[in-house]
Formats: sequence, structure tokens, C-alpha cells
Amino acid sequence: MAPHGKLLLVEGKTDKDVVYHIRERASIPQSPVSVENDVDRLLRAIYEAVKNEERMVLGIMLDADDYPERRWQAVAGRLRKAGIELPSFPQPEGVVIDSDPSKGLPRVGVWMMPDNEKPGELEDFLKRMLPPSDPVWPLAKAYINGIPTPHRKFQKGKTLRAKVHAWLAARKDPRLPGQAIGAHDLAIGGPLCVRFTAWLRDLFGEPPP
Repeated sequence: MAPHGKLLLVEGKTDKDVVYHIRERASIPQSPVSVENDVDRLLRAIYEAVKNEERMVLGIMLDADDYPERRWQAVAGRLRKAGIELPSFPQPEGVVIDSDPSKGLPRVGVWMMPDNEKPGELEDFLKRMLPPSDPVWPLAKAYINGIPTPHRKFQKGKTLRAKVHAWLAARKDPRLPGQAIGAHDLAIGGPLCVRFTAWLRDLFGEPPP
């Protein structure tokens, strides 16, 4: 059982590491994170996570991918079965539903990467953490774009992920995304990341420093 009944569900280990380092940089106390390994497992985990009688707070962070409306409805349907009603549409600042102790329901928050509005995934969020006018980013994009299609080993829909990792490979000490945040290679002061950290604070009840 997660300490104090707080838990954040994420799709994969990279998501977990990104959240960990953002919280460290923003001085937000850490809460347990459950890595579900893919979106289908995450969706299946929602009902049980809500219904845990000791659960006080549940966060759900997942990618919008190509069909944000469909993904949102998938989450909303699982929460509805557990007794929690989401808004019809996600909100730019993320959604937080207050707890209902009379029904034994926790406070629940949902953040759909990258920004609760557009199609995309974690890498779209990370791209918006790049330093403004970074000179290496155009080169990283050109490198990936220049790879002939027969030689591209990454999935067709994961071109942006390849570009982000090409940029990370050019750091002084090449790192994974979470480590790059911890090393200040990726900035947390941009509007989108500020919104995300505000959502974390609101959801987990942590006041600004």
C-alpha cells in the first residue's frame, strides 16, 4: 500500500523518471508511482486503484496519442464505473476531482500528455522543455529526418521520440529524459511544465514553496 494512500499511475518507466525529477526540481514531495508498462494496463488498473479503501489521492498520467477524445473517454469510463465523474472534456490545467469521503472516494486527478488538448505523448511535453532557441535541436531534427526510411528502426509514429533522444545524445553527459531534467538540460520554467507542476501540487495537496 502506498504511504498515506497517495498514488500516481503512469504508462512507463520514462514517465516515472520524468515526474520524479520535475518534482525534485520544483521541491514537490515525492509520492509513490505505479508503472503500468502500457496504456491498456493503466486503464485496467484505474478501478482497483480508486476502490482501495485506504486510497486518499489517485493521479492518472497518460498519453493522448493520436486520438485525445477517445483516450479521454476511456479514462472517464473506468472512473465512472468506480463512482467518479470526469468533465466531458479535459482542461488545459489538468483535472482534479475533490474526494468524497461519504462515498469512500479519493481525490482523483488526470493529466493527458502533452497538454490536455492536443494529440501527442510524453516527448511532445519534453520538446517544450527545450531551452529557447536551442541551436542543437534543428540539427537533431535534421539528423533524424535525413535517415532513409528503409533504415529507420524506430516506429513510424515515434519520429519525435527519436529526435528528442538525438538531442539528448548531444548533451555533455548523454542522459535519459528524467536525468536531463535533473541536470537542468531541460527547463521546468516554461508555461506547460509550470501548469503540470501546479496540477501535481493541487492533486497531492502540496502548497507552493
